[in-house]
Amino acid sequence: MTKRIDQSTRPWPGAAASHVLIGGSALPGAETGGATRPGVGRRTMEFMTPDERARLQARLDELKARRPELSQRIADARALGDLKENADYHAAREDQALDEAEIKSLEARLAGAKVLTEIPVAEGVVFLGATVKLREVESGDEELYRLVGEMTGDASLEYVEVTATSPMGESLMKARVGEVIRVDAPRRVMRFEVVAIL
Repeated sequence: MTKRIDQSTRPWPGAAASHVLIGGSALPGAETGGATRPGVGRRTMEFMTPDERARLQARLDELKARRPELSQRIADARALGDLKENADYHAAREDQALDEAEIKSLEARLAGAKVLTEIPVAEGVVFLGATVKLREVESGDEELYRLVGEMTGDASLEYVEVTATSPMGESLMKARVGEVIRVDAPRRVMRFEVVAIL
């Protein structure tokens, strides 16, 4: 049996990865598209792995630790006099505004996050955080993939990171060993057999 997902089922541009309605029954990869539409007045819950949560928390701690430094930069620049022509002052204020916006965003994400270890996951089913061995049906090539909520950008990993909202990620979600998934890539249709969940 082939599990098919095409790009018409992908969430709207900019939707965050791996979200479900709070209080709803939908899980990542369900027919809801994985998130609520912006502006409808309902909160979303973001699923993430423990490592992903730790990275977000570390970034939040780093930004908060910069607050005294930025405040001092602003005070020092203000002491120089004319603020209208004071490039140091305006640069420091801009950095402060950017940091505070990111802090607010991270705090909101962490407050609504559900860490993977707190979620009951059916055995033998691909879920967020799973590493799977896939065999491309056409070539027979095998490779490891990991389903993530957010890419780390680490090129040294032994597996390929796949976000839950990508075409392959949506196909992989809830797939089982032995199942063949279909991925409608931008240039061609690809099929992969789920060889193992590691």
